[in-house]
Amino acid sequence: MMNKLLSVYLLVWVSFLLSASAAVGKGWEAGVATTVITPEQPMWMAGYAARTKPAEGKQHELWAKAVVLRDSVGHVTVMVSSDMLGFTRELATSVRRALHARYQLDDADILLNSSHTHSGPVLSGALVDIYPLDEAEQKKIDAYTAWLEGRIIDLVDRAFKDLETAQVYAGVGVTRFQVNRRNNPAAELYRASELKGPSDHSVPVIKITGKKGKLKVLLFGYACHPTTLDGYEWSGDFPGYAQIALEESHKGATALFFQGACGDQNPLPRRTIALARQYGKELAAAVESVLEENQMKALKPILKTAYQEINLPFSPVPSRADLQEVIRKDGDKTYYSRWAHRLIGQLDQGQSLPTSYPYPVQVWKLGDQLLFSLAGEVLVDYAINLKNRYGWDAMVLGYNNDVMGYIPPVRVLEEGGYEGETSQRVYGLPAKWDPAIESLIYDACDQLVKDLN
Repeated sequence: MMNKLLSVYLLVWVSFLLSASAAVGKGWEAGVATTVITPEQPMWMAGYAARTKPAEGKQHELWAKAVVLRDSVGHVTVMVSSDMLGFTRELATSVRRALHARYQLDDADILLNSSHTHSGPVLSGALVDIYPLDEAEQKKIDAYTAWLEGRIIDLVDRAFKDLETAQVYAGVGVTRFQVNRRNNPAAELYRASELKGPSDHSVPVIKITGKKGKLKVLLFGYACHPTTLDGYEWSGDFPGYAQIALEESHKGATALFFQGACGDQNPLPRRTIALARQYGKELAAAVESVLEENQMKALKPILKTAYQEINLPFSPVPSRADLQEVIRKDGDKTYYSRWAHRLIGQLDQGQSLPTSYPYPVQVWKLGDQLLFSLAGEVLVDYAINLKNRYGWDAMVLGYNNDVMGYIPPVRVLEEGGYEGETSQRVYGLPAKWDPAIESLIYDACDQLVKDLN
């Protein structure tokens, strides 16, 4: 009897070892899908408070694209790129909730990135004080946002159905058309002999090949505001033109752009379609250079993911008297008055203004490739400092999972100006950030990296 039990035990153990060995040796699987998200009717465009009317046509389609990666032991991640100003917390939560239910994915496994194009549509719950929207326009925005949510969920479903054996590689290129807008006034740029202030010129690239080594997916990023254009036509701006150029050069492959830490980085000069096309071609050329150098590192089929939400504190929120003073000074000339009136309305209803915000921090490791995914309009200091800590091949993305406002470092909070002092009003936040946010974000990144090891 004992021998029989021993034999059964050995058979089960050998079977387990063989199945585990097969799983480890399986390698990467990848799937990709794309969908058009261009509004089908005229709507207000997101990004510029100076706009006075809805969109009037398009330069090219707006897109959302998804990549699903599965590693050798079945761990799955989803990356979504989109031609939008940014996912709101509400939209991201709804999408993640659906993916939790369908695929048992954790928040750590889902990365929702927006290019931050200023030529895309306004979404529900975003930029609530900027535009003088009537009821009819608000209904359009709400209907589009609900449609977009379903569109993204369907997009991910199709990416799962496209899964096939794959190989994954990483590399970094460079291009230099972005300029630190805080230190280099656009009007004086033509006579500047040197540029001032920090910038991150890196172009991170992840290449995915499918069956027989054929190029399947190109994921690439850059830290630069898509604000070349300020007109009334839908457009992905230079990231849209870069994706178009790469897909034309590599028929059958899908190119996805992921925005970097570009809160204070602008394409300069700007304001013409020709420049948007030029910058798109420059960015595409930087990606092509990485591919042609043939020095991309192969990534082992091991996925590790970590996620945390931390409470970022605001500086003291304004009093009723402070808000009334904003209204007095502004005189209804800008959205400042609408912002102040709305906050006073909350106080009138007995509501307290929030003193902190739940901020998502996410870190991935693909093989030995680190990828930091930060929410909001992250300024470039964060990318530079994280790379100083973890190596200059680390990839740092901004505008992920929730775009709730600018995320400045202490340096910019002390300097003041738009990004540090008043930009919170664009997003409806009650006050500027407390200087503690910078160390809190780095501490969260450090802890998540430790969790991955």
